Amino acid sequence: MADMDRLSRDFFDRNTVIVAKELLGKRLVRVEDGNRLAGYIVETEAYRGEEDLGCHARAGLTQRTSIMYGSPGHAYVYFTYGMHWMLNFVTEPKGFPAAVLIRGILPCEGMDIISNRRKGQPFPRWADGPAKLCQALNITGSLNGTDLCAPNSALFIENGLPQDKISNNHVKVSSRIGLFSVPEPWKSIPWRFVLQMEVNNEPAGR
Repeated sequence: MADMDRLSRDFFDRNTVIVAKELLGKRLVRVEDGNRLAGYIVETEAYRGEEDLGCHARAGLTQRTSIMYGSPGHAYVYFTYGMHWMLNFVTEPKGFPAAVLIRGILPCEGMDIISNRRKGQPFPRWADGPAKLCQALNITGSLNGTDLCAPNSALFIENGLPQDKISNNHVKVSSRIGLFSVPEPWKSIPWRFVLQMEVNNEPAGR
């Protein structure tokens, strides 16, 4: 793909909730050993500011959260439950901690490699969760802090489905998943977005 297809820093330097919704249909690309592994983003969640009690930034500036306070357009990759990596994109101006969690993709490139990593799973389950997509694309803590907008980045985002083809009818909006101990209104705030339309003849979203 031409560099003009890559998302610029300006895309990420906006309100996190808007970015989370507009990432739907974009292509997440992982370059590994010269191979392109990619998938259409079909599920996201927004996490925004220290006041958001569902966000890691609720703890303030720490070694773990420092990337969230940095420049937009960087990857925030963290380990959870002692077994899973999770991929996020830093958003909004430097100094304001916010990020979008990428919860699901629909693979479209590097299918042989991805299918081998997700052996025994049907195509719809290859990358339909944040830990699954990290396993499928081999995204680990080594990519934490990666500049998604750098010319030679091993991880970046491209334009995918035309935005004018994605209407509000194609987007399911709901509360974020797994925030069991988070108090209201943060537990139920509608900051999860799921794409529900045909992509490459496969149904996206859940």
